[in-house]
Amino acid sequence: MTRPLRIEFDGALYHVTSRGDRKEAIYDDTRDREQFLQILGDVIDNYNWICPAYCLMGNHYHLLIETPDANLSKGMRQLNGVYTQASNRRHGRVGHLFQGRYKAILVDRDAYFLELSRYVVLNPVRAGLVKLPVDWRWSSYRATLDTSITPAWLYTDSLLRRFGRARPEAIRRYARFVAEGVGGESIWRELNRQIYLGDDDFVGTMQGSDAATLVVTGVPKVQKCHPPPSIEQLASGFTGRDQGILAAYSTGAYSYHQIAQYFGLHYTTVGRIVRKARNRR
Repeated sequence: MTRPLRIEFDGALYHVTSRGDRKEAIYDDTRDREQFLQILGDVIDNYNWICPAYCLMGNHYHLLIETPDANLSKGMRQLNGVYTQASNRRHGRVGHLFQGRYKAILVDRDAYFLELSRYVVLNPVRAGLVKLPVDWRWSSYRATLDTSITPAWLYTDSLLRRFGRARPEAIRRYARFVAEGVGGESIWRELNRQIYLGDDDFVGTMQGSDAATLVVTGVPKVQKCHPPPSIEQLASGFTGRDQGILAAYSTGAYSYHQIAQYFGLHYTTVGRIVRKARNRR
């Protein structure tokens, strides 16, 4: 059976999970879970990821990951590889900890971001491990409600601002939204062609995008023969902001995140500008 393609591009959103080899536990105790979260935080920092939600179970984990830069596979190799080494070293084991490759589902952000964030933190409730999501220490749910225990690498703003501008009210609405999901239908009924959480239009857009071409052909994004002009140099040649953004992106040397930082925008805004220009061609 052929493996599903790995589609990677700047600004992608994924649900990522990885299971223990032979369905065995990947965490033996509290220290293991704490060590995994520390390694996850390092990977998020090193690979410029955004993580709005996570949940550690017994023999697997769930992550909601945004990649401002197209580097999911590199970061996942680091996450699972470093944790496997640490776990084996601590427990005096050798060999595989995880069952094959991780599974990554490419998510339609507009349609499924909220549903998926709720699904992730409700896993312990659905598994019968706790009655309420707040009772499970090893998910992002508690940290989303209480900033005093939020790890520096957990980005709750993108989730909470969907529920309101004032944080206390947004937290209350988020908690109510999660509670309303208990006993609901599985989100995976909407899974499309093994690797997409989105409708056929979303699949068609992904398959017809530059992202799919990059996965299949492996064409490098950065030209190595000559260093590109800086974003500042490129932007200075245009009177319009969008023209400068397109010029920077067309070099292939700068990610949405890097361009967004220069222009003081969110990286998704840069993505919309690039896609709009591409659709006019």
